[in-house]
Amino acid sequence: MKFIPIAFFLLIFGINTTKAQASSKNWTTEELENANTAKNTSYLNEEEKKIIFYMNLSRTDGEKFFNTYFQDFVEAYNIDMQQYSNYDELKVNRKDKYYRGLEKDLKGIKGLTLFSPDETLTWISQQHAKDLKNHNLAGHNSSDGRSVSDRISKYYPKLAMAENIAFGFSKGLANVCMLLLDKNVPDLGHRKTILGTGYNLSLVGVNISTHPGYKYCAVIDFISTPASR
Repeated sequence: MKFIPIAFFLLIFGINTTKAQASSKNWTTEELENANTAKNTSYLNEEEKKIIFYMNLSRTDGEKFFNTYFQDFVEAYNIDMQQYSNYDELKVNRKDKYYRGLEKDLKGIKGLTLFSPDETLTWISQQHAKDLKNHNLAGHNSSDGRSVSDRISKYYPKLAMAENIAFGFSKGLANVCMLLLDKNVPDLGHRKTILGTGYNLSLVGVNISTHPGYKYCAVIDFISTPASR
């Protein structure tokens, strides 16, 4: 089974690091340490590690994540968006169905299995991000027509898999928060992938790359745990 949700975000945004640090005070040292499964991973940069970290925090305690890091993101993002004439369209509206739906969904999340980084899967993510960049594409299919399943199954056959792609953000927290919000994505595919349990997705590959059309592109690939050999 595979999921292939994709999101398009057209603005560059950097979360205020001071507020992010303040939010950490609401979490125990153990929670933060456990969520940081990629901290010693040499093949990921700091923002890519943060994508895994924040996805894991949302799975550790969804309600706490919504009330801390997500709120800090929304506040800083909305302030940043005020510079644009279409602010009402761009802002995160705390009254709309996507915001309220996320709040409801995160309240039900507690103690889910955490994601761990995988080097081969990260290489697959890197290659797809590079292909999107080199050909100025925005989608799950490669320039040569390969699908998500084609790319991942070559290395991990017969496993559940998923892929989230977001455009426009260089920071890990911004990518995770916008994928969770899933604004204007009716099936909430990104949110379901990050918070889901049905297919035992547990390993992730992450790459944040520059992109000629959208400034930045984040590719996140997921697989279920391979059987022991």
